[in-house]
Amino acid sequence: MARQEQILLLDPPHELKFRGPFTDVVTANLKLANPTDRNVCFKVKTTAPRRYCVRPNSGVIDAGTSINVSVMLQPFDYDPNEKSKHKFMVQSMMAPPDMGDMEGVWKEAKPEELMDSKLRCMFEMPSDSDKTHEGDSNKILSSSLLKSESSLPKSASASLDDGEVKKIMDECKRLQLEVQRLREENRQFRDDDGLRRRKNVAASAPMSAPGSGTALREEGLTTRVLAFCVLFFVIGVIIGKLAL
Repeated sequence: MARQEQILLLDPPHELKFRGPFTDVVTANLKLANPTDRNVCFKVKTTAPRRYCVRPNSGVIDAGTSINVSVMLQPFDYDPNEKSKHKFMVQSMMAPPDMGDMEGVWKEAKPEELMDSKLRCMFEMPSDSDKTHEGDSNKILSSSLLKSESSLPKSASASLDDGEVKKIMDECKRLQLEVQRLREENRQFRDDDGLRRRKNVAASAPMSAPGSGTALREEGLTTRVLAFCVLFFVIGVIIGKLAL
Protein backbone atom coordinates (compact mmCIF):
# COMPACT_ATOMS: atom_id res chain seq x y z
CA MET A 1 0.00 0.00 0.00
CA ALA A 2 1.36 3.43 -0.99
CA ARG A 3 2.13 6.00 1.65
CA GLN A 4 -0.28 8.82 2.35
CA GLU A 5 0.36 12.35 1.15
CA GLN A 6 1.75 14.81 3.69
CA ILE A 7 -1.11 16.20 5.77
CA LEU A 8 0.94 19.00 7.34
CA LEU A 9 1.31 22.35 5.60
CA LEU A 10 4.94 23.44 5.40
CA ASP A 11 6.11 27.06 5.10
CA PRO A 12 8.41 27.25 3.22
CA PRO A 13 7.23 24.16 1.33
CA HIS A 14 10.31 23.14 -0.67
CA GLU A 15 13.57 24.73 0.52
CA LEU A 16 15.23 26.28 3.56
CA LYS A 17 17.28 29.41 2.87
CA PHE A 18 20.26 30.31 5.03
CA ARG A 19 21.72 33.75 4.48
CA GLY A 20 25.34 34.48 5.37
CA PRO A 21 27.83 35.48 6.47
CA PHE A 22 28.33 32.02 7.95
CA THR A 23 30.88 32.98 10.60
CA ASP A 24 28.14 32.68 13.21
CA VAL A 25 25.00 30.59 13.70
CA VAL A 26 22.41 31.26 10.96
CA THR A 27 18.77 30.37 11.64
CA ALA A 28 16.00 29.47 9.21
CA ASN A 29 12.41 29.14 10.38
CA LEU A 30 10.04 26.37 9.31
CA LYS A 31 6.33 26.56 10.11
CA LEU A 32 4.33 23.33 10.39
CA ALA A 33 0.53 23.72 10.35
CA ASN A 34 -1.99 21.00 11.14
CA PRO A 35 -5.27 21.72 9.26
CA THR A 36 -6.98 18.53 10.42
CA ASP A 37 -9.27 17.84 13.37
CA ARG A 38 -6.81 15.32 14.84
CA ASN A 39 -3.46 15.65 16.56
CA VAL A 40 -0.43 14.91 14.37
CA CYS A 41 3.00 13.63 15.45
CA PHE A 42 6.00 15.04 13.60
CA LYS A 43 9.73 14.45 13.40
CA VAL A 44 12.43 16.48 11.56
CA LYS A 45 15.43 14.65 10.09
CA THR A 46 18.49 15.85 8.13
CA THR A 47 21.25 14.34 6.02
CA ALA A 48 23.82 16.45 7.93
CA PRO A 49 22.98 16.14 11.66
CA ARG A 50 26.35 17.53 12.79
CA ARG A 51 25.86 20.76 10.86
CA TYR A 52 22.40 21.67 12.17
CA CYS A 53 20.57 22.10 15.43
CA VAL A 54 16.76 21.76 15.20
CA ARG A 55 14.40 22.97 17.95
CA PRO A 56 11.99 21.30 18.40
CA ASN A 57 12.97 18.29 16.29
CA SER A 58 9.87 16.26 17.18
CA GLY A 59 6.55 16.55 18.97
CA VAL A 60 2.78 16.69 18.56
CA ILE A 61 0.84 19.43 16.75
CA ASP A 62 -2.67 19.82 18.10
CA ALA A 63 -5.63 19.88 15.71
CA GLY A 64 -6.00 23.20 13.90
CA THR A 65 -2.78 24.67 15.27
CA SER A 66 0.77 25.24 14.03
CA ILE A 67 4.31 25.18 15.38
CA ASN A 68 7.50 27.05 14.47
CA VAL A 69 10.68 25.01 14.07
CA SER A 70 14.06 26.77 14.27
CA VAL A 71 16.76 25.23 12.08
CA MET A 72 20.18 26.55 13.16
CA LEU A 73 23.14 26.14 10.81
CA GLN A 74 26.48 25.97 12.63
CA PRO A 75 29.37 28.26 11.50
CA PHE A 76 31.50 26.93 8.63
CA ASP A 77 33.83 28.08 5.84
CA TYR A 78 31.51 29.07 3.02
CA ASP A 79 32.53 28.26 -0.56
CA PRO A 80 30.29 30.00 -3.15
CA ASN A 81 31.33 27.46 -5.81
CA GLU A 82 30.09 24.53 -3.75
CA LYS A 83 26.40 23.71 -3.98
CA SER A 84 24.63 22.53 -0.86
CA LYS A 85 23.57 18.89 -0.91
CA HIS A 86 22.00 19.00 2.53
CA LYS A 87 18.36 18.00 2.80
CA PHE A 88 15.67 17.87 5.48
CA MET A 89 12.70 15.56 5.81
CA VAL A 90 9.58 16.28 7.83
CA GLN A 91 7.96 12.99 8.80
CA SER A 92 4.47 12.86 10.26
CA MET A 93 1.67 10.52 11.29
CA MET A 94 -1.74 10.78 12.90
CA ALA A 95 -1.41 10.61 16.69
CA PRO A 96 -2.99 7.45 18.11
CA PRO A 97 -5.89 7.88 20.57
CA ASP A 98 -3.93 6.24 23.39
CA MET A 99 -0.85 8.42 23.02
CA GLY A 100 2.00 7.10 25.14
CA ASP A 101 5.76 7.20 24.77
CA MET A 102 6.70 9.19 21.66
CA GLU A 103 9.58 6.91 20.73
CA GLY A 104 7.35 3.87 21.08
CA VAL A 105 4.70 5.44 18.84
CA TRP A 106 7.20 5.87 16.01
CA LYS A 107 8.59 2.35 16.42
CA GLU A 108 5.12 0.79 16.25
CA ALA A 109 3.99 2.92 13.27
CA LYS A 110 3.22 1.06 10.07
CA PRO A 111 4.85 2.25 6.80
CA GLU A 112 1.48 3.13 5.25
CA GLU A 113 0.73 5.43 8.24
CA LEU A 114 3.81 7.59 7.68
CA MET A 115 3.84 10.81 5.64
CA ASP A 116 6.90 12.82 4.68
CA SER A 117 8.06 15.94 2.86
CA LYS A 118 11.60 16.79 1.72
CA LEU A 119 13.24 20.24 1.69
CA ARG A 120 16.48 21.38 0.07
CA CYS A 121 18.96 23.70 1.79
CA MET A 122 20.17 26.85 0.03
CA PHE A 123 23.02 29.10 1.14
CA GLU A 124 23.03 32.78 0.16
CA MET A 125 25.39 35.66 0.84
CA PRO A 126 23.92 39.12 1.51
CA SER A 127 23.94 41.64 -1.32
CA ASP A 128 26.07 44.78 -1.25
CA SER A 129 23.06 46.89 -0.24
CA ASP A 130 22.38 44.60 2.73
CA LYS A 131 26.00 44.88 3.85
CA THR A 132 25.80 48.68 3.58
CA HIS A 133 22.71 48.86 5.80
CA GLU A 134 24.20 46.51 8.39
CA GLY A 135 27.47 48.47 8.39
CA ASP A 136 25.58 51.73 8.94
CA SER A 137 23.60 50.27 11.83
CA ASN A 138 26.77 48.93 13.46
CA LYS A 139 28.43 52.35 13.13
CA ILE A 140 25.40 54.04 14.70
CA LEU A 141 25.41 51.57 17.58
CA SER A 142 29.15 51.89 18.21
CA SER A 143 29.19 55.69 18.08
CA SER A 144 26.13 55.92 20.33
CA LEU A 145 27.70 53.63 22.91
CA LEU A 146 30.88 55.71 22.89
CA LYS A 147 28.88 58.91 23.37
CA SER A 148 26.88 57.44 26.24
CA GLU A 149 30.02 56.16 27.93
CA SER A 150 31.80 59.51 27.62
CA SER A 151 28.76 61.35 28.99
CA LEU A 152 28.91 59.45 32.29
CA PRO A 153 30.72 61.14 35.18
CA LYS A 154 34.25 59.85 35.78
CA SER A 155 33.41 58.93 39.33
CA ALA A 156 30.43 56.89 38.13
CA SER A 157 32.54 55.09 35.52
CA ALA A 158 35.16 54.27 38.11
CA SER A 159 32.52 52.70 40.37
CA LEU A 160 31.98 49.89 37.87
CA ASP A 161 34.32 47.03 38.73
CA ASP A 162 35.74 44.54 36.24
CA GLY A 163 33.03 41.99 36.99
CA GLU A 164 30.23 44.42 36.19
CA VAL A 165 31.94 45.55 32.99
CA LYS A 166 32.31 41.92 31.91
CA LYS A 167 28.61 41.29 32.59
CA ILE A 168 27.64 44.31 30.52
CA MET A 169 29.89 43.20 27.65
CA ASP A 170 28.40 39.70 27.75
CA GLU A 171 24.92 41.24 27.64
CA CYS A 172 25.95 43.33 24.61
CA LYS A 173 27.12 40.19 22.80
CA ARG A 174 23.86 38.43 23.59
CA LEU A 175 21.85 41.37 22.30
CA GLN A 176 23.91 41.46 19.11
CA LEU A 177 23.08 37.80 18.50
CA GLU A 178 19.40 38.59 19.12
CA VAL A 179 19.57 41.45 16.60
CA GLN A 180 21.11 39.06 14.05
CA ARG A 181 18.30 36.55 14.65
CA LEU A 182 15.69 39.26 14.13
CA ARG A 183 17.43 40.29 10.91
CA GLU A 184 17.22 36.72 9.66
CA GLU A 185 13.49 36.57 10.45
CA ASN A 186 13.02 39.95 8.75
CA ARG A 187 14.85 38.73 5.63
CA GLN A 188 12.80 35.54 5.56
CA PHE A 189 9.62 37.61 5.80
CA ARG A 190 10.77 39.86 2.95
CA ASP A 191 11.68 36.85 0.78
CA ASP A 192 8.23 35.31 1.32
CA ASP A 193 6.49 38.65 0.72
CA GLY A 194 8.52 39.28 -2.45
CA LEU A 195 7.62 35.82 -3.77
CA ARG A 196 3.91 36.49 -3.24
CA ARG A 197 4.18 39.86 -4.94
CA ARG A 198 5.96 38.38 -7.95
CA LYS A 199 3.25 35.75 -8.28
CA ASN A 200 0.53 38.41 -8.13
CA VAL A 201 2.26 40.57 -10.74
CA ALA A 202 2.77 37.61 -13.06
CA ALA A 203 -0.89 36.65 -12.76
CA SER A 204 -2.21 40.18 -13.47
CA ALA A 205 -0.09 41.95 -16.10
CA PRO A 206 3.57 42.23 -17.18
CA MET A 207 4.43 45.59 -15.69
CA SER A 208 7.33 46.86 -13.64
CA ALA A 209 6.88 46.81 -9.87
CA PRO A 210 8.04 50.01 -8.18
CA GLY A 211 8.89 50.03 -4.54
CA SER A 212 12.22 48.23 -4.42
CA GLY A 213 13.80 51.42 -3.14
CA THR A 214 11.07 51.66 -0.52
CA ALA A 215 11.78 48.09 0.60
CA LEU A 216 15.47 48.90 1.04
CA ARG A 217 14.64 52.04 3.00
CA GLU A 218 12.26 50.04 5.22
CA GLU A 219 14.98 47.45 5.81
CA GLY A 220 17.46 50.14 6.79
CA LEU A 221 14.90 51.73 9.10
CA THR A 222 14.14 48.38 10.76
CA THR A 223 17.84 47.69 11.33
CA ARG A 224 18.38 51.15 12.83
CA VAL A 225 15.39 50.68 15.17
CA LEU A 226 16.87 47.38 16.38
CA ALA A 227 20.24 49.06 16.91
CA PHE A 228 18.70 51.85 19.00
CA CYS A 229 16.72 49.30 21.05
CA VAL A 230 19.97 47.52 21.90
CA LEU A 231 21.60 50.86 22.73
CA PHE A 232 18.84 51.95 25.12
CA PHE A 233 18.86 48.55 26.83
CA VAL A 234 22.63 48.69 27.43
CA ILE A 235 22.38 52.27 28.74
CA GLY A 236 19.59 51.10 31.08
CA VAL A 237 21.78 48.27 32.39
CA ILE A 238 24.68 50.65 33.04
CA ILE A 239 22.46 53.19 34.83
CA GLY A 240 20.88 50.38 36.88
CA LYS A 241 24.33 49.21 37.97
CA LEU A 242 25.28 52.72 38.99
CA ALA A 243 22.06 53.19 40.95
CA LEU A 244 22.86 50.08 42.96
